[in-house]
Amino acid sequence: MTRLLLPGRHHLLTNFQLHYLTLVTSGNPAALRDVAGQPLGLSDRLDTLVWAITSANHSNTRRNPLPAHRREAAIEELSTQLDATSYTFLIDDVGHTDRFAHYVLKKIDVDSLGRFRLAPADTVVATSTPEVVEQYLRLGFRVLPVELQDRQGPTFVEPPPWAVLETIVASALRGGDWRTDETFLTKVTRATRRLYLKYGYGDLLVELHRQPALTPDGDLTATRDYNVYVRAFDAGAERKYELIKDHVRPGRIVDVGCCTGALLQQLTRDDRLRESDFYGVELARPLYEECVHRKQQGAFASENVFFYQRDVVGGALFSPSSVHTFLTFSLTHELESYQGRPALERFIGAIREQLTLGGRWLNADVVGPEDKEEDTYLLLATADGHDDEPGIVLDPNDRLRYREYLAGLSTRGRFQRFQHDFRHQEGQRLIWREEQGYVVLRLQDACEFLSKKDYVDNWFSEMHETFCFWSFSEWCAALERAGLTVHPASRAFTNPWIVEHRYEGKATLFRKGPGGLERMPYPVTNMLLVAEKR
Repeated sequence: MTRLLLPGRHHLLTNFQLHYLTLVTSGNPAALRDVAGQPLGLSDRLDTLVWAITSANHSNTRRNPLPAHRREAAIEELSTQLDATSYTFLIDDVGHTDRFAHYVLKKIDVDSLGRFRLAPADTVVATSTPEVVEQYLRLGFRVLPVELQDRQGPTFVEPPPWAVLETIVASALRGGDWRTDETFLTKVTRATRRLYLKYGYGDLLVELHRQPALTPDGDLTATRDYNVYVRAFDAGAERKYELIKDHVRPGRIVDVGCCTGALLQQLTRDDRLRESDFYGVELARPLYEECVHRKQQGAFASENVFFYQRDVVGGALFSPSSVHTFLTFSLTHELESYQGRPALERFIGAIREQLTLGGRWLNADVVGPEDKEEDTYLLLATADGHDDEPGIVLDPNDRLRYREYLAGLSTRGRFQRFQHDFRHQEGQRLIWREEQGYVVLRLQDACEFLSKKDYVDNWFSEMHETFCFWSFSEWCAALERAGLTVHPASRAFTNPWIVEHRYEGKATLFRKGPGGLERMPYPVTNMLLVAEKR
């Protein structure tokens, strides 16, 4: 028995692949040539196909749109057209590693209970991905090139599946219909076409490519450590519940940006809400997967808990006038930061449209000060660390080293780093000056620094985000423009824990008065907005 290993994500199967595999499995084995154009040296035909479906634990992202069981279904249908026996194995994502090929082999060995212990002596690999080709060659395997023509380019004799997929999506984004697209009808095998048409996966692909906030792997940024966010949200879930519990309307309750589902977990334990349905909406793939995992583990006190991975700005998830309570915690500043003011305003409008009459939106987030343009004199501690090193360049992906460097900076040193990094990629430049040992800048910018200076674990991610774009009164005005009524329970406040643990002894604020500099109180840090649809 000679086996053919086909590692890949397999979100789309092409007619070229079908024709190629037909020749490989039914043609003359002595005619087969490897990626270097040399004869494989086979005397027996390749009668066993081993499909390795990689990134099998990922779905609903641009890079991995389809769940693994759907990909497997298409492979099984295509396999019926080949004169060979096919087996499929699911390979979870292991990130970028030069031991990917080794891991795939080990995983298949384990999952097959030792039946498929693939080795160079009895297995040929088929892949057109140059990096993957190199890894299997280093392990001694012979490799069939499939679409690959030249590894150095790379160039291809036919578009590989990912290129076919991109062509179809690009046409749909220009206004075409993927169902009648020429590439879809002529390049894509019947097995994939049937799958896409049956479940509407072309629509999903188009929607995913319209989500500018996400990386191809479904994350907000490539530098975010989600473990830090998970710990913070879990630790604060009970406090958040206490903040909003008296304002929740029973019925359909939707937590947008639900992180790990920890707040929903608290709400499901509230007897007043026992007849309610609970929905969590999370954009970032790692957090959505944690929500699903917790539901599978029975973490919620109600069976009526459901999760979506969606970009809520892309369109309404629920019917008009169908939601009794929307919850958003630390979400709206991310919409402003990553997708811009128009996206935030569309979101507010969509919230109103989906709320029932008398329904409420409970929005807890950071907030800016009222006198944003006022000149503020910041006196920053210097004895709690060292200054920023001018010109130092650190790799954002080397989180440990960057964290250690930031942790060693004084408060003033962190400002020196902040004034360079804050919204730099967005083209924003901080305007400030130094005056007799004080940092002089707008109160809004001072608040941006104070609110971020301690995020050493996720510094690069936080540097993309603006917290203080609207003051509380500006928020209220925006809600009223959208047709919502601001409930009297709404308020802005200064978090005493933040003042005690992050501000005092680190930063002091002053303003110029008639007699010189006058001490300012610490500004507001957070808000709770209770908005009603009347």
